[in-house]
Amino acid sequence: MTAFRLRALLEEDRPWLSQFWVEHWGDEIMVVHGEVFRAADLPGFAAEQDGQIVGLVTYQIRGGEVEVLSLDSLRPGQGIGRALLGAVVQAALADGCARLTLITTNDNLDALRFYQRLGLRLRAIHAGAVEQSRKIKPSIPLVGNDGIPIRDELELDLALDSEEAAGIASFAQTVLQ
Repeated sequence: MTAFRLRALLEEDRPWLSQFWVEHWGDEIMVVHGEVFRAADLPGFAAEQDGQIVGLVTYQIRGGEVEVLSLDSLRPGQGIGRALLGAVVQAALADGCARLTLITTNDNLDALRFYQRLGLRLRAIHAGAVEQSRKIKPSIPLVGNDGIPIRDELELDLALDSEEAAGIASFAQTVLQ
């Protein structure tokens, strides 16, 4: 396993961040719970390995909570996603947040396994939410991973004062620069 390093996104990263979202999410905007997010407007962290971006996380903090809006690891199984999530936990704790939330879609079984292994819990199922999001962003595919129709948003959360959150943050500290 080659080492990687984490760093906060910088203003000069905004053009490639928009392009990254287009390549990996199909557009530079994302619609989550009926709200539109632009990649270039969000704080986040990048993971770099051998001079290349190999992972990215974006988030927003509001109302004492942090919401992870995107998490991508381009080299699965190396701890990149876990470290990026840990960097967000650290930022959220520094901002006084008590809880981390995120949304994934019903077809994203790999993400559900990953998040639950880290201690996040399923909080809510928003049936039909993706169908509503398509009214704002028609490019959202009808069918996703494993041929599963994309229909619903699954909300997961994690208390930031939990042992699981401390473990995630600690892991990130080993690579955050």
